[in-house]
Amino acid sequence: MAHVKNHDYHILNPSIWPLLGSVSGFVMLFGAVLWFHDNGPWMFLIGFVGVLYVMFGWWSEVIAESRVGDHTPVVRIGLKYGFILFIMSEVMFFAAWFWSFFKHALYPMDPGGMSPAVDGVWPPVGIETFDPFHLPLINTLILLCSGAAATWAHHALVHENNREDMKWGLIIAIVLGVIFTIFQAYEYSHAAFGFSGNIYGANFFMATGFHGAHVIIGTIFMIVCLFRVYGGEFTPKSHVGFEMAAWYWHFVDVVWVFLYINVYFWGASGFGHVAAG
Repeated sequence: MAHVKNHDYHILNPSIWPLLGSVSGFVMLFGAVLWFHDNGPWMFLIGFVGVLYVMFGWWSEVIAESRVGDHTPVVRIGLKYGFILFIMSEVMFFAAWFWSFFKHALYPMDPGGMSPAVDGVWPPVGIETFDPFHLPLINTLILLCSGAAATWAHHALVHENNREDMKWGLIIAIVLGVIFTIFQAYEYSHAAFGFSGNIYGANFFMATGFHGAHVIIGTIFMIVCLFRVYGGEFTPKSHVGFEMAAWYWHFVDVVWVFLYINVYFWGASGFGHVAAG
C-alpha cells in the first residue's frame, strides 16, 4: 500500500521545466545585453521563445493536474498564497519605477550641473507631455470597465454558477484589454519625447511600458481562462486559475490608476516641483 495517497498534498514528479526555464531566461537576458551592444536580436529571440515554451508547457501540466483532482483544498490554498507573494513582488517592481519618477519630479537635477544648490525644472525643458484628460483618461476608463467585467464574470461563477454570464464577462474584459493596448501603442507613436536623452522619457516609457506588458500578459491569462470555460472547466468551488487571473487583472488596474494620477496628471503638470519648493 506504499502508493496509496493518504494526505491532502500533491507530491510533484521530477520536472525539466525549472531547469529549462532558468536556461531560457539566462539566454534571453544575455541576448538582450548583446542586442543593446548592436549584436542583433537573435539570441534574445531564441531565449524568449524558450521562455514562452516553458510557460506553455509548465502551466499546461498545472492545468492537467487540476483536471485529475490533484488540486485539493490544501493545494489550492498553497497556490493562492504563492500567487499573493508573486503579486507582492510585482508591487515592489513597480514601486521602483514610481520611486525614480517621484525623486526626479520632486528634486529635478539642474542641467548645468548646479544641483543640489540649484534645482532644475520638471518636466525637463523641451518635454511636451500628454494631456491627461484626453487619451490617458479614455484608457483609464477602458481599463476600469475591463476590471468591472472581470468582476462580473467572477461573481457569475461563484455566486450564480452562471457560465453564460461568465463567458460574456471574460469576453468583454478581453476585448477592452486589447483596445487599451492598441490605444497605448497609438499614444507611444505620437509621443513628443523619446526614451533616451531625458529622464522624463526614460521613467515614462519604463513605467508605462512594463505596465503595458503586464496588460498583454493579463489579457492572455484571461483568454486561456475563456477557453477553459468553453471546455467546461471551473466550478464555484474550484476555479483557482480564473481567480488568479482576476487578481492579476485588478492589480494591473490599480497600477494604472497610480500611473495615471502620478505620471500623467501630477508629474506632467509641474506640481511635484512646486510641492518640493
